[in-house]
Amino acid sequence: MIAADNDTRSTEPPPLIDPVLFGRGMAVIRIFFGLILFANGLSKLDAGLGRIDIGPYQANLVTRDGARSILNFEINERQISRDAPKGTRLPLLRDFVNTVVLANWGFFQWVVVAIEVISGGLLLVGLATRGAALAALGQQLFLALVYFSSNRWAFEQPHEYVPLIVLSLVPAGRIWGVDGWLIRNRPDLKRWPF
Repeated sequence: MIAADNDTRSTEPPPLIDPVLFGRGMAVIRIFFGLILFANGLSKLDAGLGRIDIGPYQANLVTRDGARSILNFEINERQISRDAPKGTRLPLLRDFVNTVVLANWGFFQWVVVAIEVISGGLLLVGLATRGAALAALGQQLFLALVYFSSNRWAFEQPHEYVPLIVLSLVPAGRIWGVDGWLIRNRPDLKRWPF
């Protein structure tokens, strides 16, 4: 007979979700967003990488010139109806983009490239993933403002920034990522941005 105080069985119910399976799912989302950002960053480094032709599949990525054209169009030229004013209806945004970003595109084009290549690369390899997601989130929230009054599909921008909000909060680099290796070897790093 075994004494009751020697019973080591847990009385806690099993978790509702397998934490490893959940971690793998978050890793897939992290890697997918890293690929999107990294590929778009590379296309801004070399415009030739902005065109994808694989058999019947044809697609494009946004190049530096394309990014400038899109930004100018959305801020200054888009007209959602014949009687509507042209450009964004957010006046402070229009002033900021025209006088700061577009006026200094020679600098800001490289800021965009750096954000996409660096944060995309970090998300791909799973290093400082929450910090990388936060950097990418800043860019996506800026784009959400740009498209705010553009009469777009309602979820066009949220599907870009909502996963990045989650990735900036959840340590998704601990499975299939360098963050996991670092934390196993240096437990003191078990904090944000890892």
